[in-house]
Amino acid sequence: MPKLHTRLTALGSPCEFQLYGASKDQLDEVAAACASELGRIETKYSRYLDDSIVTRINQSAGTGTFTRLDDETKNLFAYAQTAFDQSDGLFDITSGVLRRAWDFKSGRLPNTDELRDLCKLVGWKRVEMRGEEIHLPRPGMEIDFGGFGKEYAADRLAGVCHQHGITSGLIDLGGDVCIVGPHPDGSPWLVGIRDPRDPERAMASLPLSRGSLATSGDYERFMEIDGKRYCHLLDPRTGWPITGMAAVSVVADQCLVAGTATTIAMLKGHSGAHWLEKLGLPYLWVDGNRRTGGSLWPKRTPRNEAPATQAS
Repeated sequence: MPKLHTRLTALGSPCEFQLYGASKDQLDEVAAACASELGRIETKYSRYLDDSIVTRINQSAGTGTFTRLDDETKNLFAYAQTAFDQSDGLFDITSGVLRRAWDFKSGRLPNTDELRDLCKLVGWKRVEMRGEEIHLPRPGMEIDFGGFGKEYAADRLAGVCHQHGITSGLIDLGGDVCIVGPHPDGSPWLVGIRDPRDPERAMASLPLSRGSLATSGDYERFMEIDGKRYCHLLDPRTGWPITGMAAVSVVADQCLVAGTATTIAMLKGHSGAHWLEKLGLPYLWVDGNRRTGGSLWPKRTPRNEAPATQAS
């Protein structure tokens, strides 16, 4: 059976498609459709683009001008509300403003006064919703879909594949993996999970024939000062990086759910594993002392067996 294996960059991340189809023409068609859908999502929701709906909402902060939402965006905000509630306020899409104080390439801690002032701009509960319209009440407030944008895109691309008759394949958007279906012979994909202290290696590989796998870790963007690691995952209540967990991986039917669950577990620190246990999703965790656990851990493979980026 013909196979398509292609790589591209989108949503600020390396993306990879491995798809099987009935013909080269079918695979070329679905690859073009997937690239188009990625471009649509990025154009619509990137905070870096001047004409995205996210930018329009942010530019209207504090002006009293409400922005009308289409059904897709309204549903994403409803999901953000659910994630906020389920995380006890830790998953907050207004917390992106805190990045203004953090430059992880600088090797310097932020000014505490600046961080305190930025925390005053964080707060999903402050966001004003009026029917199908939204407004950020304070100048300088922002919303940012970066916390779940790639995962949402991965689910959308899997849907595009199914619409084009693809039943065997894998979508990988910057490490967030969505399984379209098993290999043509029915065998599962082996998806590697990075070792957070040796990210070029896999500490485990999971056989997946369906569903999605997402991972959050303190190795994605970080700096070390006086032997202490400061990562990009910030507590919206304090503006400071979280501590406790080094990485969390979750398997779920939807990549959106898996990705949100990993982020919330990381934000919850040492209580994140207990929260995941109650959630009932398969998971794996590694803490800052390299201790491991979770329902997926018994399926581990030797640490030096496979590159973490490999899916085969």
